[in-house]
Amino acid sequence: MSKEREFEFTDKHFNWIKKLVMDKTGIALSDQKTDLVYGRLARRLRALNMNNFDQYLKLLKENTDNELVEFVNSITTNLTSFFREQHHFDFLRNTALKYLLNKRKNEKRLRIWSAGCSTGEEPYSIAMTLMESIPDINSWDIKILATDIDTNVLDKASEGVYDAQRIEGIDKARVRKWFLKAKNTGKSDLVKVNPKLRELITFKQLNLMNDWPMKGEFDVLFCRNVVIYFNKDTQRVLFDRYANILKEDAYMFLGHSESLYKVSERFTLLGNTIHRKAA
Repeated sequence: MSKEREFEFTDKHFNWIKKLVMDKTGIALSDQKTDLVYGRLARRLRALNMNNFDQYLKLLKENTDNELVEFVNSITTNLTSFFREQHHFDFLRNTALKYLLNKRKNEKRLRIWSAGCSTGEEPYSIAMTLMESIPDINSWDIKILATDIDTNVLDKASEGVYDAQRIEGIDKARVRKWFLKAKNTGKSDLVKVNPKLRELITFKQLNLMNDWPMKGEFDVLFCRNVVIYFNKDTQRVLFDRYANILKEDAYMFLGHSESLYKVSERFTLLGNTIHRKAA
């Protein structure tokens, strides 16, 4: 029995959208995502006062840039939290940074990329780890690049304001140090990240399938729960590009369900979805 829907949504609609998503983002949508896609795009039809998906697809075919941005924002999934997969941050503090701080002690320069940063919890967690681990951090040239394809989540990330419940699992001493009561919001249950963290981070919109504007090499890459949406061919291309932009001894962190098996031989697995660029 077919589900009752506000708008007719046929296989032809879904297959056209699936191809557009692949072309624009590299994300491979399975047929199991039909309900998810319908639910998210039905909101766009209501917002645009449209009566059916034929009208909406016609708008996308006309390549209206503003709606393509909204379309991508609607489809891409954003799920994150502060210090998600804690073992990655433990490794960053106890192993990766110890090595890199010694190796880069002459140039005193570190570059870290959070690819698929969503609403900012990941880059802010990285920034906290750096601030807590590097006593003379002010004498270093350290920058965190945080990118995402979704402009809406980037706006939230850049603002650095979160519901207080988002930080409930963080150590209280760390909360006192790195979070402030958000003022002038009209709400009492909001917190704002310490401006010192924000100073380390540059937020930029980036589609991983397009050209990358950054030229310099990175020491650390967080690309977690991003490539699970790509097919193997797209993953192979992407990880080759990652390897090309990472320094020879750089570290790379993937999501808990992601693997480079039969995807790339340019990285060495250190364990717990932590990799290092192969020599």
